[in-house]
Amino acid sequence: MKIEILESALDDLRAGQTFYEGQRAGLGNYFLDSLFSDIESLLITASVHSIHFDRYHRLLSKRFPFAVYYRKEGDTVRIYAVLDCRRDPERAAERLK
Repeated sequence: MKIEILESALDDLRAGQTFYEGQRAGLGNYFLDSLFSDIESLLITASVHSIHFDRYHRLLSKRFPFAVYYRKEGDTVRIYAVLDCRRDPERAAERLK
């Protein structure tokens, strides 16, 4: 199995890194390390997470209030978005339509 992170999800990760780096030096890199570790866990746990917005599995990050929205397509796990759970859920719904 392989993991593919779409450009839109990479943009989400960069935005999260920028936000946390602005909070405290080094926190942005810790954010990325943590989220990539969560994403890597999908090699073992893909498809066990609940389905949201009718088609995406949602993995909740262990250390940050972020959700990874993905789909398992054949032998590939595609990451579509990495969204801040503190934001309006309607925004996430619009993004994942």
